[in-house]
Amino acid sequence: MKILIIGATGPTGQELVSQGASLGHEVTAAARDPKSANLPAHIRLLAADVMDRASLVAAVQGQDAVVSSLGSKIRREPTTLFSEGTRNLIAAMDGAGVRRFVCITGVGAGDSRMHGGFLYDRIIQPLLLKEIYLDKDRQEAIIRQSDLVWTIVRPGTLTNGGRTDKVRALTDLTGSTIGKISRADVASFILGHLSDESSFGSTINLTY
Repeated sequence: MKILIIGATGPTGQELVSQGASLGHEVTAAARDPKSANLPAHIRLLAADVMDRASLVAAVQGQDAVVSSLGSKIRREPTTLFSEGTRNLIAAMDGAGVRRFVCITGVGAGDSRMHGGFLYDRIIQPLLLKEIYLDKDRQEAIIRQSDLVWTIVRPGTLTNGGRTDKVRALTDLTGSTIGKISRADVASFILGHLSDESSFGSTINLTY
């Protein structure tokens, strides 16, 4: 499968690139600044910025699927990076006829709010991540309104631990707390479900 990874130079994006290539997929890594990318030489690397729709048009051409692991530094001021960036990406995919889209958002978006545990729910998200998650709410709404074959993946607190394959994938959060999960397991889950029709049109929360 030909897969475009958005946010490929971030830690989760690098896991997606590495695991995707090891599985035999034809991976294209998109980065705002390819010169700063720390990726293997054999990986196809393109300059693309989600806030520049024209750069995305070239990146999505010929792809079978797009995975977005778009991230941002902690910021307290309002942002539209996730919503506008995703709107641009969806428009580029529509124009190129690329249908499959997996987007990583995070625990705290949508109906996962208040399911991250006391410290995250009461301190970290409201004090440090409020504006980011307001925009991730907008991002998720844009995805659901699209005509793409989409899956939204919300991991818990990300770690640099190894792959365990002991992932709980939750769609009903009643009585559940979303805790930690490794980036390696998030990448493995996504790559293993790109062609899984049961995940199409679903929002999946990942934790141990």
